[in-house]
Amino acid sequence: MSHYVRFGLMIATSIVVMFCLKYLSTYEMSHVFYSETRTYMALMMGAAMAVIMLSFMLSMHKNKGLNAGIYLGSAVLFIAALFLVRSQSTIQDSSYMRSMIPHHSIAILTSERSEITDVRVRELAYGIIKAQRKEIKEMEWLLDDIDKNGKATTDLEAEQRPVPEFEGKL
Repeated sequence: MSHYVRFGLMIATSIVVMFCLKYLSTYEMSHVFYSETRTYMALMMGAAMAVIMLSFMLSMHKNKGLNAGIYLGSAVLFIAALFLVRSQSTIQDSSYMRSMIPHHSIAILTSERSEITDVRVRELAYGIIKAQRKEIKEMEWLLDDIDKNGKATTDLEAEQRPVPEFEGKL
């Protein structure tokens, strides 16, 4: 296998692993949803890693044209993924909630497991836990409702399908 094929496979494998590792900080597995934003972030990390690794291994990779292509391709991928992360231009209703549920779950994990000794900070953490759990329940309900009934795109449609009151627990 050529050095370049091995290099490409290494970068591709690393991107997949980085994407998966980003979910290890969720509070519970039921909070793991596919997230476009996490995909773009993994692509950014893979592009940066390709530049760094190729730079360290240039003595193994002698094809200057292919090296330049890898550098240029990595820069283009990094810029495109950064644009998608920063603009959120592909994120819509359901993909927004699928991105936010793991994000909220991380807040629960951090707030619940931190060694907080200041009573005021602990009270703040309890409030965050309750709010994040409530919002996760609401987003899960909305995902299910949109899946079953479609989007409520007018105030009248939203009034006909009101979001139930959810409670967050400690």
